[in-house]
Formats: sequence, C-alpha cells, structure tokens
Amino acid sequence: MSDTGEEWQVARRRKGAARRSNTLQPCSTAAACCQQQQLDVGKTVKRIRETESELRCEEFWKDWRNQLLEAGSASLTKPPENKKDTEVSIDQVKTGRTSQHLECVCYGLGSFSSCVSARFQLAMLLLLLEAGQIPLKDCSVYDPVFSSGERDVLRELGLTVLTKNEEGKRPATKPTLFYLMHCGKALYNNLLWKNWSTQRLPLMIIIGNSFSGIQDRTIEREFKRDYSYISQVVDVCEERALPCPSRLIDVFSDTSVITFPSRSLNKLPQSTWTEPPEPQYQYCPDLEIILKEAQS
Repeated sequence: MSDTGEEWQVARRRKGAARRSNTLQPCSTAAACCQQQQLDVGKTVKRIRETESELRCEEFWKDWRNQLLEAGSASLTKPPENKKDTEVSIDQVKTGRTSQHLECVCYGLGSFSSCVSARFQLAMLLLLLEAGQIPLKDCSVYDPVFSSGERDVLRELGLTVLTKNEEGKRPATKPTLFYLMHCGKALYNNLLWKNWSTQRLPLMIIIGNSFSGIQDRTIEREFKRDYSYISQVVDVCEERALPCPSRLIDVFSDTSVITFPSRSLNKLPQSTWTEPPEPQYQYCPDLEIILKEAQS
C-alpha cells in the first residue's frame, strides 16, 4: 500500500515481472481529503450494500463462498489438543452442530469511499462473513488510510475498527480468516512470523495474494532473505485459486484461499520452528506496507 493518502497498493519491482496493479485510478490526496470531509455515512453504506447485491448475482461468488466454507470447515474440525476439547468435539459430531465460528481480521482494504476496487473488496468481505456465519463484531478491520468518516461507516456496518497499526503481527488464538486483498509481502510475512508454530498456522485461513505467485514475481535471493517465512511455507501450504471475471480483474486478480495443514507443516525440519527472528527488512527501501513509526 502507499502512504500518500491513496489506496495501499503494491509497488512495482525494479527487476523481474511486475505484478498487475489496479487500473482504476485512485483519488489524489487533495480529492480524497475533500471527499472525506463530505462523506455521508448513510449514502456510503447504501453504495456498499448495492455492491454486495451486485456481487451476489455473480457466478464467481458461489465459488468463493464454497471455497471459504470448505476451508472453514476443515479449520473448525481440526483434531483436538486436549481431553476437554475431545469431549466437545465428539458431542458436536453426534449432533452435527458446532457453536464455534471463525473470527476475521481484514488489513489493507484501502479508501473504499473514493476507490471503486476497495468498495468491491469490502462488499466481498461482507458476503464472506455472511456465508461463513461470522458475526460482524468478530471481524476486525484496519488500514492507516481510513478516514474518520470511513471508520464511522465500518462501525455502522457492524464491524470492529482497530485503532492500532499491528503491521500484520497478530496472533491467531482460534480459527481465523485473514482477508488481505492485494497487501504487501511484508504484511503476509509478519503474519506468518507471529504465528510461526505447527499449532497456530493451522488456525489460519488467508484470502489474499497467491504465495506461489509472490515467489514467481520476486528475485529468489531477495525472497529467501527478506520474506523468509513466506519462502519456507510456500511449498507446504495449500492454495486454491479463486476465480475472477475479466471486468473485475484489477479488483480480485491473483487471489487464493491459503491454508496450512498440520500434516504438511510436519514435513519441515523441527529446527524450522526454533526461535524465529522478527522480520527487519533492512534491505527493503521500498517496503510495501506502512510501518507504525512512518505514520504521522
């Protein structure tokens, strides 16, 4: 993303193939500020609901829904780790019901009041929450570019707005959907680092950029040096590509459902999980996320 007051967008690489960037033109800083001051919460919510309805009629939405439900079911029914959980799981199997549901975290959505692609991504998030029966209050959202008006809109929709820039460093303590549309590589890398264990990674479902696609677009030595956590799991995570109609290619392109099955993680050497160092990115002058200290 960018710290210019526009959408957080992935910067083009100096070398190698550049990823597709949004062709929808972001608003200038001045225009965005003007629109933020005049933001009508009710009208903005209405536009988002209309976009939801539009997406609901799209054929590709059914595939997104089914992929989430499949991944969510696997995450919620993972083998229990203690006797108490075993008893609960057996009861759930007998009744065919479970009281547990996914939580959700969304980073890097962008300025949805002024950018069409961000509004479509927000509308898709709302549809996924509905399909996965995830309570709106259990979905936490954050982007440093959100205006005060946009934060009001998100609260009006029922979502929980985070006030702290976590830089993606959020631990998953229960099955969690991370909705990270077109976010920077460092954000994914930070998230993996914070959950770097064979117990926590299987709790995560990521809807975001394909890790194998990131690998293909990044110089190998930089990929292993700067984004070591992505590079270590790229061959053991499971990716399911999500479809996207051509007219929305700049909104939903290169998106996958990414999961981390225990059986695959256990193939890595035990030393993989020992004292993982926090990412530093000292060799990344054009880092693709906004750091806490960079915010005004």
